[in-house]
Amino acid sequence: MKQNITLAIDRKLLKQARALAAQRGTSVSGLLAAELEKLVNNESEYEQARTRALARMESGFHLGGGKVPSREELHDREGLR
Repeated sequence: MKQNITLAIDRKLLKQARALAAQRGTSVSGLLAAELEKLVNNESEYEQARTRALARMESGFHLGGGKVPSREELHDREGLR
């Protein structure tokens, strides 16, 4: 269901918006509605991507490798002789 809104903008901007809308074969209302829809969709997609990225960071990544040696094993001077 569509709903009307009132928007106050400068006359010069309105004139330019009307010309742009005419070039695109739509109305100023249609032009604004399409732009608002893009903004809302982009924000929604960003939030979804952010949530997925944070979930991946929480679970971590397996980068291969095996058991991490202890400090003592790494600094074992007996093994160097």
